[in-house]
Amino acid sequence: MAAVSRVAPNIMIAGTPGTGKSTLAKELSQRSGLNYINIGEVAEQADCMDGYDEELQCGILDEDKVIDELEETMSAGGNIVDYHSCEFFPQRWFDIVFVLRTDNTILHSRLTERGYNEKKIEGNISSEIFQVILDAAKDSYPEEIVHELPSDNADQLESNLDKILEWLALWKQQH
Repeated sequence: MAAVSRVAPNIMIAGTPGTGKSTLAKELSQRSGLNYINIGEVAEQADCMDGYDEELQCGILDEDKVIDELEETMSAGGNIVDYHSCEFFPQRWFDIVFVLRTDNTILHSRLTERGYNEKKIEGNISSEIFQVILDAAKDSYPEEIVHELPSDNADQLESNLDKILEWLALWKQQH
């Protein structure tokens, strides 16, 4: 379970690339005052990459280095973590995990706009169809802290922000 000495919770925002994690997490950080952590940026800045995948055109994350890099920050609490997967992070880090889900047609358009190659788009669409990230989250964290949120449009973004801010207010009352 999460440490009770934290003054603010740690929130995980996960999901297939293109589901709106960064948009949601950054806006949540603005509205809540919690610290925004983009794992990709942390990995680049702290030299936590373990090579490059030519086929998928992305860096290979050294998960152990990322965990070592963030341990102190996460132990303090008050963080919103933005990354597509979440299963390698220590369970103790998160008080709640939100997995964003997006309709495949919308997701395909978003990934195409990003300039992803067909193989990368196909892999991400398959991941979304088979809810790989949601299942990994459910396998890695207590069921009651994992929540699936639809992320197809601006109205859902606002609704998701409202839900998370309500949860945050409740967490603060209880702690």
